[in-house]
Amino acid sequence: DGFKEMFLVVIQLGAILAVPILFWDKLFPLSKKKTKEENNLIWQLWLKVIVGVIPAGILGVLLDDFFDKYFYNFITVGITLLVYGVAFILIEKIKGDKPARIDSVYDITYKDAAIIGCYQMLSLIPGTSRSGSTILGGMPTGGSRSAASEFSFFMAIPIMLGASLLKILKFMLEGFSAGPFEIILLLIGITVSFGVSMVAIKFLMDFVKKRNFTPFGIYRIVLSVMVIGYFIIKSI
Repeated sequence: DGFKEMFLVVIQLGAILAVPILFWDKLFPLSKKKTKEENNLIWQLWLKVIVGVIPAGILGVLLDDFFDKYFYNFITVGITLLVYGVAFILIEKIKGDKPARIDSVYDITYKDAAIIGCYQMLSLIPGTSRSGSTILGGMPTGGSRSAASEFSFFMAIPIMLGASLLKILKFMLEGFSAGPFEIILLLIGITVSFGVSMVAIKFLMDFVKKRNFTPFGIYRIVLSVMVIGYFIIKSI
């Protein structure tokens, strides 16, 4: 059970690795091909990312086990899937074709980053997508779909890296050890996660340039009905 819990978190290192590779040009602040001002914008972006991850980082360390213990059940997951599905649809209805205040991820302010970071705290509730909560936080603050999505991915780097290292440390402190078979499983999981994430992130960024998030909202609502329905039928 301990290895399985660690496995489910650590394989996300592959997903995190996909982000800097895909967005290297926007995230590497030491490029000789860019001007000093352009590199400074990237440094500022990283500072904003740090501001954004602080709220969820603190709450995650303090209450992660609490949320897993009391909220990790099909009712919570089903409800959060439904709530966020409706939220995506409503935000798109409200937003409509109104021009966004933030067209580029570099235009996000420190205040915007802090607000988005507060939304990210909701992702501690099982069934709540971390990227979904941060995108929903980014759009009401004036972010375009692409800017909100990109900032969500960038915030995932320190959050998921920290979560993975925390799980590994906890795994080691509890006296568990990983043998060759477990290590191979981890490497396979990380590799698969990396490949899937490369495809998924590319798809999402291409998708939001042409369409809105309403289909994702409908998808979450349908999935919510399926999850709740499955467990209700199973319990009968």
